[in-house]
Amino acid sequence: MLLWPGAGSASEHPGLVAIDDAVRSATALRVARVDFPYRREGRRAPDRAPKLMASVRSEVAAACRRWGTSPEHLVIGGRSMGGRICSMVVAGADGDVPLPVAGLVLMSYPLHPPGKPDRLRTEHLPGLGVPVLMVSGDRDTFATVEELATASAQIPGPVTSVTLPGVGHDLRRSDEAVVAAVLDWLGSARRRSA
Repeated sequence: MLLWPGAGSASEHPGLVAIDDAVRSATALRVARVDFPYRREGRRAPDRAPKLMASVRSEVAAACRRWGTSPEHLVIGGRSMGGRICSMVVAGADGDVPLPVAGLVLMSYPLHPPGKPDRLRTEHLPGLGVPVLMVSGDRDTFATVEELATASAQIPGPVTSVTLPGVGHDLRRSDEAVVAAVLDWLGSARRRSA
């Protein structure tokens, strides 16, 4: 499993660390938390999408070499922008072939900028033919529950949606619920493939 942070945080984000720790202890899966290049270079402003997508492909290739596996055996994703960029690569929105991963974990998917529901980020969703877990709060200003339901209906792969009540985009104080959703989803995926 490879996990990326949102635009304003790094791979040491407590939510990603909580998932990393839980998945490592509850499953036999290897986990890596990955920063985008701009974070590794000490910058705060994210790079443009093409560079972010290229870095996801590069990190997936490196993890496959390191772990002796192929993308089909990886689950990738992340928080907010991290998950969105992963989903774009999996759909082939970077102009390359879609990345054939085992699944996507999208936490607080940023469907649109806050207050701008007319600027949807959904063009690539019909290209997601893999299992997808979407975890979001019902007070997320980047996507309402209804907007996410409409958007996820465009995804041809199986989608599991988990909505956390009273929680915003930051998923503050929800690490335990997010971890439970990820572990449950991973367990369901393993049972389906067995």
